[in-house]
Amino acid sequence: MDWIEADIATSTIGIEAVTGRLLELGIDGFVIKDPRDFQAFLDDKEGNWDYIDDDLMGLKDCETTVTVYIENNSSAPEMISAVRSELAVLRSMSDDFGRLELELKNIREQDWANNWKKYFKPLCVGEKLLIKPSWETVPENERRKVVEIDPAASFGTGQHHTTQLCLELLEKNILPGCSLLDLGCGSGILSIAAMTLGAGRAAAVDIDPNSVKIAAENAEKNSVPSDKYKTFAGNIVADPELVERIGTNYDVVCANIVADVLVAMSGLFGGFLKKGGMLVVSGIIDPRKDEVLDSIVSQGFELVEERKKDDWNAASFIYR
Repeated sequence: MDWIEADIATSTIGIEAVTGRLLELGIDGFVIKDPRDFQAFLDDKEGNWDYIDDDLMGLKDCETTVTVYIENNSSAPEMISAVRSELAVLRSMSDDFGRLELELKNIREQDWANNWKKYFKPLCVGEKLLIKPSWETVPENERRKVVEIDPAASFGTGQHHTTQLCLELLEKNILPGCSLLDLGCGSGILSIAAMTLGAGRAAAVDIDPNSVKIAAENAEKNSVPSDKYKTFAGNIVADPELVERIGTNYDVVCANIVADVLVAMSGLFGGFLKKGGMLVVSGIIDPRKDEVLDSIVSQGFELVEERKKDDWNAASFIYR
């Protein structure tokens, strides 16, 4: 099995926050290198050692890092993008968590998407959608709605279970001319798919400005009218002004984000929706499912449907 090694630069204080986000993404193995721990070892007066290798001594002044190993397969671009998105969230929360930069160790950064092109083939999702990268073609008589998304620095190519689950639920709830709000838009795949399925307008929001830029570019690539597709960058949990600018009275809200963020947003979902509107959430690992669903139900939502693939869960709700 081939693995990609990735280092995340953080701080001693940031270790818990970073590893917590990794666990939310289903990454449960990591290596932590922290100079504070090594200094504690050096300060141990009862230590039975009389020689330390120079390379080991270098740890005393190293930057704190969390190293993860990601399986090099079709899901790798999604996972790397998801990790970057979570680091962007942490950067917005505190300056105490270090640089929060991710560095790929055994693959050239500029080549990572090209190296995985072989994995990206047209992918049928649900009953109506076909997701494809730009370099692949589909038959002229293809009956499915085609959404073109390339691997990039934002989460959402359709390869990950969480995206597929969300798309499956969305296609059941998108009515002609409806409005949709995508919270944590990443590549924009969910809102662009909604427009392709017949939505009349969409808004895409992400805490990472680069994701918002990519979403707008992908919307243009898929011939989504710019006057029907709005993008916003920022943190809705911490920015009431942004919430006001995004507006309300949407028919559908979707959020494919990790459990912690869904819980934090649960009190805001209803403010974006009209009564009787639909909420679709995904990105929920098994151990957090009940907590997330209960937090949303407590805000006036009625659970309509649950879906599951491997360890990932998605659900749809109606706002009462």
